[in-house]
Amino acid sequence: MKSGFGEITPQVILTCTEAELQSYGITFKKAAYIRGAAERVMDGRLDMIALRSKSDQEVCKELVRLDGVGVWTAEMLMLFSMQRPDILSYGDLAILRGMRMLYHHRKITPQLFEKYRRRYSPYGSVASLYLWAIAGMKDYAGNRV
Repeated sequence: MKSGFGEITPQVILTCTEAELQSYGITFKKAAYIRGAAERVMDGRLDMIALRSKSDQEVCKELVRLDGVGVWTAEMLMLFSMQRPDILSYGDLAILRGMRMLYHHRKITPQLFEKYRRRYSPYGSVASLYLWAIAGMKDYAGNRV
């Protein structure tokens, strides 16, 4: 997309048709969601600058208002696009698998997850990267429940 569009901005996205966005491997539905987000930024309903000063919870609440964005997507946007330092997603199966493998649990309950989230804070984003790496390793315990 970068080579095709140059800089990717809401203005550039709005000059594209959904078919043009699809030509880059984006589904029709996601192309519509991306255009919708660009429209919200351009008309001021989503203030990207104001998001910088909000808490993670407030940013997540704002982002999930966008069509096609759920909590997991909002968390991934905060981690990778906004580079927030303390993002650890309970909705991410690989993170849960990494935690399970690291701590030898059969299942990561919400209570266990919260315990580890507090332990990793304020570096949850770094922990996420390590847990994804662990999740990619051989799981000798398997999925015994």
